[in-house]
Amino acid sequence: MVQKYQLEDKVLLAVDCIIFGFDEEDLKILLIKRNFEPEKGKWSLMGGFLKRHENLNIAANRILYQLTGIEQIYMEQLYAFSEVDRDPAERTISVAYFALINIKEHDKALIDKYSAKWFSVTELPELIFDHSEMITKAIKRLRYKTSKKPIGFELLPKKFTMRQLQKLYESILGEKLDKRNFINKINALDILIKLEEKDMNSSRKGSFLYQFDAEKYQQKVEEGFSFKL
Repeated sequence: MVQKYQLEDKVLLAVDCIIFGFDEEDLKILLIKRNFEPEKGKWSLMGGFLKRHENLNIAANRILYQLTGIEQIYMEQLYAFSEVDRDPAERTISVAYFALINIKEHDKALIDKYSAKWFSVTELPELIFDHSEMITKAIKRLRYKTSKKPIGFELLPKKFTMRQLQKLYESILGEKLDKRNFINKINALDILIKLEEKDMNSSRKGSFLYQFDAEKYQQKVEEGFSFKL
């Protein structure tokens, strides 16, 4: 059996991570400047190769931690990219993941170390290989998931205003939402905790802060609740 395996072609398996963040106004993606050939000096997703002792999720967590310094990041496996000539250096299959982080929590020293930069999803530079295709698929998946499940809250601070929440959804969905309808739909879901605190930076009167009630949401799901905006 071992001898049969030795006759098979060997290929590299890479893991590439599409890291989403939100700066309270715009949906962003974290890119790095590639420091080796091929395509040295061009913009790229953060990635790495699967190690013998790792499964894909462990490898993705390792790569995400390397660049952000954050553990327990929300992430999902997205898609496998296997075009024969996708990497000119070596036959490489890539499994892409998308991840959601709070921009304010990432380690800025690591950002500098990897020459990384946040880009708006609407103003991305030219990327290496098939990384643009990976991002396109990740945005489509994020839009779909956001309409079915409250995963976007990972992009917000723990306490947020209703305006911040609306701006987040507008950034993800790529469309303007009616303020009154949005607030009514969110309130009807009954999965937020309204705090007594206010954000005094938004206006003279200030805006009430909210928190996502994960326990209440989970209880509702178990009772057959369907999240939809």
